[in-house]
Amino acid sequence: MKKLLKVSVLTGLLTMLRMAMGFVIAKVVAVYTGPTGMAMLGQIQSIVTSLNGIINAPVGNGIVRYTAEHHSKGFEACTPWWRASLKWVAIISAFVIPLGILLSSYIADILLHNTSLAWVIVITVSVLPFSAIGTLCNSIINGQQLYRRFVGLGMISTLISSAIMVSLIISANIKGALLAAAIQSALIGIVMLLANFRQPWMKYSFLIGKQDKQAFKSISGYMLMALTSAATVPISLIIIRNILISQVGWNDAGYWQAIWKISEVYLGVITIALGTYYLPRLSSLKKSEEIISEINKTVRIIIPIVIAMSICVYFLRDFIIWLLFTEEFKPARNLFSVQLCGDVIKILSWLYAYPMISRGATKWFISTEIIFSSSFVILSFILISKIGMYGVTWAYLINYIIYFLFIFFNIKRIIR
Repeated sequence: MKKLLKVSVLTGLLTMLRMAMGFVIAKVVAVYTGPTGMAMLGQIQSIVTSLNGIINAPVGNGIVRYTAEHHSKGFEACTPWWRASLKWVAIISAFVIPLGILLSSYIADILLHNTSLAWVIVITVSVLPFSAIGTLCNSIINGQQLYRRFVGLGMISTLISSAIMVSLIISANIKGALLAAAIQSALIGIVMLLANFRQPWMKYSFLIGKQDKQAFKSISGYMLMALTSAATVPISLIIIRNILISQVGWNDAGYWQAIWKISEVYLGVITIALGTYYLPRLSSLKKSEEIISEINKTVRIIIPIVIAMSICVYFLRDFIIWLLFTEEFKPARNLFSVQLCGDVIKILSWLYAYPMISRGATKWFISTEIIFSSSFVILSFILISKIGMYGVTWAYLINYIIYFLFIFFNIKRIIR
């Protein structure tokens, strides 16, 4: 647990920087584009998240797991999975990039109700390989548990990408904001590639070469899980924003996007720590009793921290709105209480759900992602029609309560 706290402090520093940069960007967007611009940016960020999730699917959690398991034997022992992941990236790119360019006008119409912004989609899909390279580098570093390097490079890439984003938003308003969202992950990937170019594991022979069929199959399981998340979570958010836009308007959609962004940023302190320490730790454990014990220990540390953070955010909500946004966003203050309760249950759920990733429980993961993303949309549709924009925060809380109960009562079956 001391190691978890140490990693949490390190990743906390990275998250604080990302939080600060996220707040700066949110403030600039709020000032230069208003609630409507915030909602439009949210739509683009969701499709960027989805596309990045697709292209990064082979180079994410699977690489962390197999690097963590095998790097002690030498980098050569990790090469089957590294090569397999890059082959999958090449295959996915060959389909996604041409398809994205071909359908760019259609996607822009669905997301932004404006086909003239199709160029944003074209740029987004064109730079996807750079995002995959950055994720591969991060996953290899994470798998080796090189936490200081992981955090240091994360800080450098965040500062560079954020500076470019702010410059684009100030110089070109909403178009600059959309362009910035489209290229941010690619910028981080380029920084990661340059920073790791001379690392001992960054060798052509380790990354490109003869393929191992079993490793290719193993990576495919993690790829399917990541693809499911990429296809369900961001798309469900896009659908919910469209429901808000159609039923209560762009401004209310912008208020919810603001509160959602706040949740994303402050919870990043926890989620990065979990991805950096918790996943490799669970991956290294073999017995069910050890995994459950690790989960319970982590819950006792993490949940009080999340509750404390949520309480602080609640009491500082007016200051946060003033600091991050503008007076136009004042109605968002009424969304905080239910949203923050949902955040606590969300993290609790994730702590128990992580074994699905560490154990490669593909069927469990895919099923729950599809079912509970769908139920979030359905609950939002029903509750927004009844109580307006407040309905989406209640849908968020109710959905995660049901998700937690489902995972909690099936944890032993998932681990097996």
